[in-house]
Formats: sequence, structure tokens, C-alpha cells
Amino acid sequence: MPRVESKTVTETATAKAETAAPAALFTPAVFVLEDGRMFRGTSYGAQGTALGEAVFATGMTGYQETITDPSYARQLVVQTAPHIGNTGVNSDDAESRRIWVAGYIVRDAARRPSNWRSERSLDEELVEQGIVGIQGVDTRAITRHLREHKTMRAGIFSGEAARATDKELLDAVLASAPMEGARLAEEVSVSEAYVVDPQDHGWDGEPRFSIAAIDLGIKAMTPVRFAERGVRVHVLPATSTLEDVKAVNPDGFFMSNGPGDPATADTQVKLLRSVLDEKLPYFGICFGNQILGRALGFGTYKLRYGHRGINQPVLDRRTGKVEITSQNHGFAVDAPLDGATQAPEERYGRVEVSHISLNDDVVEGLACLDIPAFSVQYHPEAAAGPHDAAYLFDRFIDLMAVTKTGSENTTDSKTEDKK
Repeated sequence: MPRVESKTVTETATAKAETAAPAALFTPAVFVLEDGRMFRGTSYGAQGTALGEAVFATGMTGYQETITDPSYARQLVVQTAPHIGNTGVNSDDAESRRIWVAGYIVRDAARRPSNWRSERSLDEELVEQGIVGIQGVDTRAITRHLREHKTMRAGIFSGEAARATDKELLDAVLASAPMEGARLAEEVSVSEAYVVDPQDHGWDGEPRFSIAAIDLGIKAMTPVRFAERGVRVHVLPATSTLEDVKAVNPDGFFMSNGPGDPATADTQVKLLRSVLDEKLPYFGICFGNQILGRALGFGTYKLRYGHRGINQPVLDRRTGKVEITSQNHGFAVDAPLDGATQAPEERYGRVEVSHISLNDDVVEGLACLDIPAFSVQYHPEAAAGPHDAAYLFDRFIDLMAVTKTGSENTTDSKTEDKK
């Protein structure tokens, strides 16, 4: 039988929220997990039904960047930070063209935003984009449950949808698609190529390099970080071919973050192998790390509850330094952790795990030793998040310089991250 959780957030929080008296505060909503556990609260954002995979994000800040990150497509995001919406939303901080989370779960929603950059409230933005949410639930209890039992399918039901019986609600969740086997990169990618130029982002002079970047769910700040360093970025759709890549005459090749199961990315794996065969320097992040792993012949697997937040500790084995990183992934590469090993696809030579998670030893980076290619599992663009990993953009520029000239050429392009 489904188990219903009482609202333990505190009556005081509810009473405070009701002083603002928006209609949503009196509209019932329920969050239902596929194992039958239920949490009742009130509506937040649009009303209706949202189905997807329930995950939790641990960032204390950056909720706008979180909800607009395409890597969260088809996921119901539980924010562990108790107060959400305090700074509102604006047009500058969105990481893509729309909100991608399938649904949003918060404890205490701000009654009104208070920030000089705010243009509208988060609640208004959720309504505008049709994102169903729930507020007034115990997000700590939800997070602990997901940590103990793994990420799982779930649903948010509000308004009329919440009037269904517990069985009907649970049946709707159980009928929804799991994340395993989901092919989503093509759904979130752009349909037309575009260019991000260095001169539009503070670079004085001619571009130093040009790269082809495959949009698998790219965040807006990623090409900006390249442009700030003098790199012209040709952002290409997820379905691009080697001919499309060659058409922009790039000095390097990049694959972005993105949603879904990397086991479904056969098209992108094939493309990357053809690029590696061309000896074109490669850098991948997040989904791009998993695709490199697959291209080298390694497998991937689903993590129990994933890494999502802006406080994930990672060891860079090459420098011995610990980085606090921004992450958002539910899958990982299955590769030997210790020492250099021959890639299962032998033509690519040796590879080593360059970065590991200090929480659970998950592979957080790969470095090829015989071809110009490397990748990391986390997000170095710092939107939102720490700046510890910004050096990776410079490392890729160095790799392109070395490949192009055949000699060491240390970049002086390091810039201060502005976001």
C-alpha cells in the first residue's frame, strides 16, 4: 500500500507562506515515488501532472542555472536547500533557451524575490513555462529516502490531478518511462548550428583557435568560457556528421554535457571515433566523458543516486590537487581506476583515469596517452558552481597548440571566471 508522509516542514513555515496568500498555497499537490511513498504539500508553479526520474540537487545557490540545465531533462529535481526562489530569476542566468526539469520539488518557496537583478519570481517563471512543482514538503526526508533506495520514477500531481486515488497516482508513475534506455540528447540539442565569437566576450584580437562543439545539452556558459580565451566555437546539432565537423575546419572537437543514457548514444560514439581517427584534439565534459569512454571501448552504468550539486570533491591525479566541482550525472564510465591501461578499442592506445570522485571513487575523468583526447565527468564552466576546474579550458587550448605546432606551447589565456 502507498505510504503517505505527513507534512513535517513545520506549521510555522506554512503560516508564513500563507500571509502572501497566492492561490497555489491552497491548491493540494502530492509527490509520489514508484515504491509507493507519498509526500503531500501544495502547488508550486504550473498545475497538472509531471512524470520523470526523481533526483536531488545539493547546491545552496544557482537554482536558475539548475532548472535550465538540459542535463535535467525528464527529471523531477528535489532541491536540498530549504529556501528556494529568494533571488527570483532573470534573463542573464539561464543556461539554455528554456527550463528543462520535468518538475520541481522545494521545501520553503520564497513569498517574494529580493535581489537587484531579479526580473520576476521563480513561481511566475515556472507557471510561464508550464513546469509543475510542489512546495511545503520535507525535502530532507525525500533526499534521505532516495539516497537509501536509489533514484526512481516519480510524479508530481497538483490541482485536479491530485484528486485521483492513491492507486491511480501510483499507477501513473509506474507507467512512466525509466531513465535507463532514454535517448534525450537529440531532444534538447539545437536544430541549427551557431557560432560564439571571442570578440563578443572580451577577447581583443583574432581568434587563436576554432573548435566544433556538439550540443548534446550544452550549457550557455561553456562556449562563453572558450570565447573568453580566444576560441571561436561552432556549436553543432547532436546529429552532426564528420562532414559537418570538417566543414567548419576546426582545430579541436568538443562534446558537451547532456541528458539520458549514454548506452543509447551510438550515433555520437561513431562520430567521436571518426574524429579520434583523424587525430583531432578532443575535450568532453559530462555526457562527453561517457561518450569518450564508450568510444574507447569501455562500458557505462547507472549510479545509485548520481552526483548533482556544486560541492562535489574530485582528485586530479596529475596534479594531486582536490577540486570542488559542479556535477549533474546519473551514469558513469566503467574503467580501471589504477594506472594506464590499453583501451579495449586498441587503435586508440593507452588511457588512464585522470580524475576520481573522493566520495565514492567514481571515474571523473579520462586521459588518452597516445592520442590527443581527454574528458571530465563534471562541469568546469562554473555556472552555477566553484571555479576550481576552469583550468581545463586552458588545458584543451594547450593540447590544440601542441597538436598544431608539434611542440610545447603553454597558453597565457587564463581569464577570470565572471559568473
